[in-house]
Amino acid sequence: MACTSSYINRLQRIHSLCWRCAVVITEPATGSTVSSPVKICMAVDEIEVQPAKKGVNPGKGHHHLLIDVDLPKDLSQRIGKDANHVHMGDGSTCKELKLGSGKHVIRTLFANGGHVPYNPAITSTVIVTVK
Repeated sequence: MACTSSYINRLQRIHSLCWRCAVVITEPATGSTVSSPVKICMAVDEIEVQPAKKGVNPGKGHHHLLIDVDLPKDLSQRIGKDANHVHMGDGSTCKELKLGSGKHVIRTLFANGGHVPYNPAITSTVIVTVK
């Protein structure tokens, strides 16, 4: 789709609907010591989790887990998919990840059905130690 001014305005309206939207990592707690695989669960407020296959819909999307990496600088781009960027496009709210021993920063980043994050970012972070 071309980035016409009407398309950009539509995206801005969709994203502005979520100024109160929030996501929180409910498990594990920050500062906890855990065993691998690590079960990571999220909850949302003022936004709805749905599978990516349902497309880009206002106020809806799915989780991405970012492991030991910062949030993307450009929130208008699709989130990559690799060992540090885990897509949960099936609409799930929990995921088990095998992590090596040591300290890990786990972030969730909520994105639309096209894997593009909301802007401002809807995100939460925990820091855990895997034994």
